[in-house]
Amino acid sequence: MGILGVILKNPDDLYPLLKLKIAARNAEKQIPPEPHWGFCYSMLHKVSRSFGLVIQQLRPELRDAVCIFYLVLRALDTVEDDTSVETDVKVPILIAFHRHIYDHDWHFGCGTKEYKVLMDQFHHVSTAFLELGKNYQDAIEDITKRMGAGMAKFICKEVETIDDYDEYCHYVAGLVGLGLSKLFYASGTEDLVTDDLSNSMGLFLQKTNIIRDYLEDINEIPKSRMFWPRQIWSKYVSKLEDLKYEENSIKAVQCLNDMVTNALLHAEDCLKYMSALRDPSIFRFCAIPQIMAIGTLALCYNNIHVFRGVVKMRRGLTAKVIDRTKTMTDVYGAFFDFSSMLESKVDKNDPNATKTLSRLEAIQKTCRESGLLTKRKSYVLGNEGGYGPTMIFILVILFSIIFAYLSANHHNN
Repeated sequence: MGILGVILKNPDDLYPLLKLKIAARNAEKQIPPEPHWGFCYSMLHKVSRSFGLVIQQLRPELRDAVCIFYLVLRALDTVEDDTSVETDVKVPILIAFHRHIYDHDWHFGCGTKEYKVLMDQFHHVSTAFLELGKNYQDAIEDITKRMGAGMAKFICKEVETIDDYDEYCHYVAGLVGLGLSKLFYASGTEDLVTDDLSNSMGLFLQKTNIIRDYLEDINEIPKSRMFWPRQIWSKYVSKLEDLKYEENSIKAVQCLNDMVTNALLHAEDCLKYMSALRDPSIFRFCAIPQIMAIGTLALCYNNIHVFRGVVKMRRGLTAKVIDRTKTMTDVYGAFFDFSSMLESKVDKNDPNATKTLSRLEAIQKTCRESGLLTKRKSYVLGNEGGYGPTMIFILVILFSIIFAYLSANHHNN
């Protein structure tokens, strides 16, 4: 379905989509003039447009530190992800990566497309890193060192048990949560949050991505990437790749639901972490991805399309999340709505139904006990009323004109 068809079906997506388009254009205009900073922010928009928008919530000094932190870890991840790089070459680079960020001359040819550009011109990232405050540099170096060592460990180790899965996710994402908490603390705007809560923020996002990206990872060339723990998938199939075959559809969905249920364990910690944040810009920066995560889990649950293609939130709903997430009222409302959506999809005959429902009830209980659910308007579970045919037609024409203008203006700049 094209974007106009989506708007016809969800007309109140229109205004948030327009705001998102304008925000993306404004973000591109704000790229710094210095070559190294210009490269970093341009690259940020290329490797993750959504993160490039979310990071705009932060104040300039902290935004620069988070931008460099993200690119350093994205470069580290590019080395880990490139299955064409031999293990005996890859492991020493991962272990020493925290030292390379201080070296203007270091680069390493790997990755594809924009990631190859990032690696080939990594000196720009190093130059920008060396302009950050010492407290920011120390936090980034520490997390990079620990993450590189963890990635190196799992290059030579399969994800067998759920403990292995949690450990791997800690290294590649939980440490990101710890690092961000350190950067927030270094900025002087937040208290230092406990490692357990910071870790859960990262694990919730990472497990969501691992679930959603099953097909992409299993079809990776020249070698599959397998992050689903054997302790879970071996209950359903003999080999992880068997989940993608149509004859295993029932078992595949049961395994998927098991994985989603495991990820839900971290949702309550995420709510605790976000409720403790004081700075509105940091709050929005943290809250938007977490809402996207639970929304993605709700879409993936009991959904065979995870094994057939790409499952993700529609752009209009993403735009709403970015536009309307401002307070914990919005977060509790979104978590409650998405957990309710997920609950409505639970098949009582699913092997993990009881466990899934228990974890959803715990999330909903936390949201209810906040006392804030009645103070928000739901934008997750559908629209009440909606626009008439004439108004929808006018809005679609208006959207098309503005979209065409913004696109033309973009090409002229």
